[in-house]
Amino acid sequence: MSTSAAATNDDNKKVTLKSCDDVEFKVEIPVASRSILLKNMIEDVGETDQSIPLPNVNEKVLKKVLEWCQHHVNDPQPTNDDDDSRRRNTEIDDWDQRFLSVEQDMLDIGCKTVANMIKGKSPEEIRSTFNIVNDFN
Repeated sequence: MSTSAAATNDDNKKVTLKSCDDVEFKVEIPVASRSILLKNMIEDVGETDQSIPLPNVNEKVLKKVLEWCQHHVNDPQPTNDDDDSRRRNTEIDDWDQRFLSVEQDMLDIGCKTVANMIKGKSPEEIRSTFNIVNDFN
């Protein structure tokens, strides 16, 4: 099998994600993998016919996450070289602005996620987590 044929075969593989309210979504792996969290979970679980439970994500939020992933499925994957320029860039395209402006639940979950990421960390650890340069020195 050629490399391009193998890549196409992988692109057609699907994974089943299960929301906390027991709704299942069968999604192509490249689409779900646009979410780093989902990508890591898929890699950890490996190929399986069983659904991957998402106990902290309800149907409505999972549907929106997958909508975002589907819209961005063909975007280039970010690299470490992109990190600095991406973090400095504050521009958000029109589709993403409209997408984020309608979902308060998603905003709440995003804020809670960031809060959990910094909980109990020192300012230095927070700067390291988010690659923030301390320019107050």
